[in-house]
Amino acid sequence: MIEDEIFHRLEDELLLKDIKLNSLLEITKSINDNLSVESLVSIYTFILKEQLGFQRFVMFNKDEQWKCLIKEGYKGRVKDVDVEEDLLRFKEITVIESSHIKVINDFDFIVPIIQGNHALAFLLISGVEDHALKPTSTLANLSFIQTLTNIIAVAIENKRLAKEELKQERIRKDLEVAREMQRLLFPSHLPSDKRIDLAATYKSRHEVGGDYYDFIRISDDEFIVCIGDVSGKGIGAAMLMASFQATLRTLISLGKLDLKYLIHALNEKVMQGAKGEKFITFFIGRYNSITRKFTYINAGHNHPFITNGRTSKSLDKGCIGLGMLDEIPFLEQDEVEITSNSTLVLYTDGVVELENEEGEFFETERLKKLIRNYYPLNMEDLNNLLFSKLDEWRGKKDYVDDTAIFSCRIF
Repeated sequence: MIEDEIFHRLEDELLLKDIKLNSLLEITKSINDNLSVESLVSIYTFILKEQLGFQRFVMFNKDEQWKCLIKEGYKGRVKDVDVEEDLLRFKEITVIESSHIKVINDFDFIVPIIQGNHALAFLLISGVEDHALKPTSTLANLSFIQTLTNIIAVAIENKRLAKEELKQERIRKDLEVAREMQRLLFPSHLPSDKRIDLAATYKSRHEVGGDYYDFIRISDDEFIVCIGDVSGKGIGAAMLMASFQATLRTLISLGKLDLKYLIHALNEKVMQGAKGEKFITFFIGRYNSITRKFTYINAGHNHPFITNGRTSKSLDKGCIGLGMLDEIPFLEQDEVEITSNSTLVLYTDGVVELENEEGEFFETERLKKLIRNYYPLNMEDLNNLLFSKLDEWRGKKDYVDDTAIFSCRIF
């Protein structure tokens, strides 16, 4: 009788070992075949339930957030379990003796799946009840269950990471496109001759930014300068600004040179593209070297200024930013005369809102003072000096925004 019991026990143990080995092989093959998460979960559930005899178990898995991945043989509300609050403290297989949380109390064991210091999953499971292969000790098999669950959890995590990697790769490609688009936004050549000396410097806070400046020659005697800044940053901002610039250049190429017309048309374009979610501050000016008249509209942008090295005049007439409202409620165009050897300075808010380590802003007056002090410099050298002063000002702090300076000396 005793010999028969020993024989049957050994036979069950050998059969159970065979099941365990086949289970591992089946799971490994499924992972190597790159089956879906749903297929892996289905195989895992079949092994626990049909081959090992566990009729009641719940598995929580960490994706972006904790969620219930498997719920088998349990009718209760698993939503009542807060994994962060209720399960993260368990680092080893634990017998549930009593818990104030009903769901946890309805199971016999907690099986945590830990990788390093990172929890991947938690399995709540009840012991085997009626099953032909009921093991002599459920506890003795939990280490195998933990190994099996670990393999599944790691496989699912790897799939999540692979999916995230594909997503990041798409983002990287989008960023490459956006960077190329942004590069094309800026003029490839700024003239420096007997009439004018132009230079621009731009530093993007992120991989792609939303600042834009341009120089558009209309004729030998006339040109347009402009600068803009889109609210928000990233790919969306770069795309909007690229579309904005393309619209502006197209309109100008078609002979649409009236500044008021351009502002209304651009406002409509921004509203169509951003649907009120973004807006663009924008300054545009048209200069005639024969009359020396500079006509401009400032659409909510930081005030550019014209200086002769001693005094300066802010260019603040215009309207609200583009894309703020369907229709611009007021629009004022202004005209000023530019005397010989004057400098027009256009910039974005990243310049004047740059903070030092004491939290003080750089501000426009400091910019004007630097230009007065170093007025004889050519525009490229002046811009280099201004950015070196900005670097000194911020100290160990980062640039808080995209930063652009567009300097125009008019002889």
